Amino acid sequence: MSETAAWVDLEVSNLVRMEEMRQLSQLSLVASENYSSPIVRGFEGSIFADKNAEGYPATRCASGCEYADQLEMLAIERAKIVFGCEHANVQALSATIANFAIMNELFRPSDRVMAMRLQDGGHLSHGAPFHASGKNFRWCFYGVSKSDEQLDYDEVRSIALANRPAAIICGGSSYPRLIDYEKMHQIARDVDALLWVDLAHTAGLVAGRAIPSPFPHADIVTTSTHKTLRGPRGGGLILCRGSMAKQVDRAIFPGLQGAPKMDLIAARAVLLGEVQKPRFQEYCADVLKHAKALERGLVYAGATLVSGGTSSHLLLINLLRCGTTGVEIERLLSEGHIITNKNAIPFDTLPPSKSGGLRIGSAALTTRGFREEQFFEVGVMIGKVITSGRNRDMVADLRSFVKKNTAGLPLFNPKWMT
Repeated sequence: MSETAAWVDLEVSNLVRMEEMRQLSQLSLVASENYSSPIVRGFEGSIFADKNAEGYPATRCASGCEYADQLEMLAIERAKIVFGCEHANVQALSATIANFAIMNELFRPSDRVMAMRLQDGGHLSHGAPFHASGKNFRWCFYGVSKSDEQLDYDEVRSIALANRPAAIICGGSSYPRLIDYEKMHQIARDVDALLWVDLAHTAGLVAGRAIPSPFPHADIVTTSTHKTLRGPRGGGLILCRGSMAKQVDRAIFPGLQGAPKMDLIAARAVLLGEVQKPRFQEYCADVLKHAKALERGLVYAGATLVSGGTSSHLLLINLLRCGTTGVEIERLLSEGHIITNKNAIPFDTLPPSKSGGLRIGSAALTTRGFREEQFFEVGVMIGKVITSGRNRDMVADLRSFVKKNTAGLPLFNPKWMT
């Protein structure tokens, strides 16, 4: 923030400074948060923020878009390289908007769409009854088995055969295991359905070659650009087969959005350049290693993990086994300067406002430069807060740990810049 901006609006500039201090002095384990590089952030809010570029390259609704065209094409080509897809749309203002735009374009209200149940790890934009997606289309749902809290692909197939959906959506917001895209592809083909992958949480791990890609199995992939991808928070990507390019582009404009935010596209283009560097692959490998360290620490302290652990950056803790709730543990950890979020768990008996689980992730602290042993220690301490009857002495210990381990710690470790 410039000195001029700080002088012109002291109220806003003070809030910006206070938020910066909060982020620096606390540890974020929110699985949907991360820190973009200073370079990426620098392009957000650039001169492109003032350019109306409604439409697509070479078919804009206003003139003066020659450089906007080049910028958008650069972002598209980089996205295609990173994810190995045939077409990319970089205009969506968020992944949720991208999801709804695709639904509006591809499906009729009478069509049935199939997705993972929200409390089993799905996303609210995949047919939650209170969301526009749930109100505008017909839905059927699959989930995890009670035995291991993981997807049972035979059951998924049975549900698909019984309902014959137009599309099967896989991916979500709190499923800690990897999804077998090849098996989901075969199920979709057996019922003549599209396979749609919501990659929002694990897009970075795919880009960093740390986990398998949904391509060539998926017909459509939607994703946000933050979380493990470590980009600007505003923005979504739609990736697809070349045969679907026109439909996908039409879904965003003129189907749902007006002009794109070109400064965000500039930031995304820079991000898509960053993730092609070897350092990003090293980062993604560390994210997975650190999630396993969190897992070990939590289990050591006696915490119960949904599905028994994690195969990604994300862990979901079952709090019902300890007689507590997500909202209670979230508040206690926040007092200890550790930021998490309450979350529903499979077969939850509590309302979302309380929740029977806690969701945490390793991406943001890996960006800050936390090491494997620190993740293990955090896991142990969180586990003890959960299993010790919410002993407030444990909260004081957390505050001491956070203060010691955030001293001089940047939000974006410079080692990831090289």
